[in-house]
Amino acid sequence: MVQLFPLDPPTEEGLLDVGDGNRIYWQTRGNPAGKPVVIVHGGPGGGGRHGDTSSLDPAAYRIIRFDQRNCGRSLPPASDPAVSLEHNTTGHLIADMELLREHLGVERWLIFGGSWGPTLALAYAQRYPERVTELVLVSVFTGRADEIDWLYRGVGRLLPGAWEAFRDALPEADRGGDLLAAYDRLLNAHPDPAVRMQAARDWCTWEDAVIAHEVNGHPGAYSNRPDDALLTLARLCAHYYSRGAFLEDGQLLRDAHRLAGIPGVLVQGKLDLGLPLQAVWDLAKAWPDAELTIVDDSGHTGSDAMSEAVVAALARFAKTGF
Repeated sequence: MVQLFPLDPPTEEGLLDVGDGNRIYWQTRGNPAGKPVVIVHGGPGGGGRHGDTSSLDPAAYRIIRFDQRNCGRSLPPASDPAVSLEHNTTGHLIADMELLREHLGVERWLIFGGSWGPTLALAYAQRYPERVTELVLVSVFTGRADEIDWLYRGVGRLLPGAWEAFRDALPEADRGGDLLAAYDRLLNAHPDPAVRMQAARDWCTWEDAVIAHEVNGHPGAYSNRPDDALLTLARLCAHYYSRGAFLEDGQLLRDAHRLAGIPGVLVQGKLDLGLPLQAVWDLAKAWPDAELTIVDDSGHTGSDAMSEAVVAALARFAKTGF
C-alpha cells in the first residue's frame, strides 16, 4: 500500500471572482515557500478532492487546489438548472487558471492532474508554456473526437448490455442519433427535475460500467456521490463532450510542439477501457520531453503501482528548481 502524505488544514482559501457571475473556490496547503503545484481535477465537473492526504510532499510543495467553474465549492453550482453554462468552456477554464496564478502571486507552477485534468492542463500549458515548470498527467485524455466516440459508443462493443441501457434510457427518438447531444438536452433543458436527475444517474451508471472490471481501483466511483454532485458531473460532462471539449479536433496533439522544453511524466493504466493507450502513446511521440509509464495492473481508477509511479514523479520534480 502506497503511503500518501498527510496534510495540515489549508493555509489559505477563498472564492476568486473570474467574471460572468462565476467565483471559483481555491485553497493552498503545504509549504508556503515551497515549489508551487496546481492540481487540475477530472470530470469535467468532478470537483477537486480537498482531503487530508496527497501524493505531494507538503514540506516540498505549495499545493494549490481549485474547483473548476460551476462544480465543487465554486459558485454558482451546475446542479441548479437555472445556472447557464454559456460561460463554461475550455477557454474559460484556461483563463480561470491564469487568473488564479496571478492572484496567488505564482510565477511558474507544476501542473498535476488526471483524466479530464490532463486535457485542461495540456490546453493551459500550450497557451502559457512560459508559466509551466513540469507536467505530471495521469490517465490521459486529449479530447479528440475518436476518443470521445470510443468512450460513449465504441467501448460498448465490450459492454453491450450496459451500453444498450445507456442508449435506451433516452427517449426513443434520440436513440439512433447523437447520444451525447440528447443527454445534454435532457440534463440542461428538461423542465422536470426528476427526469434530469434520472438522466444524471443513467450517465454515471454508464461511466461506472466502464470501470467495473478494475479490481485494483474503485468501481462505482462515479455514482457514489450526493445527488447534487452527480447532477453537476453529468451535466458538465455532457456539456463538454457533446461539443468536442471546446477544442479543435486533434488540437492538443497538433500543438504539442509548444511544450518543447517542459519535462513531463505521463502515467497510464494498461487496463483502462475508457481511455485506451493510443492517445497517450501519440502524445508521448509528439512531446519528446515527456516520458510515458504504462502500468500493467491499472485501469482508469488506479492501483498501488500507479500511485507509486505518480509519487515517484512528483518526488523527483520536487527537487528541481522553480
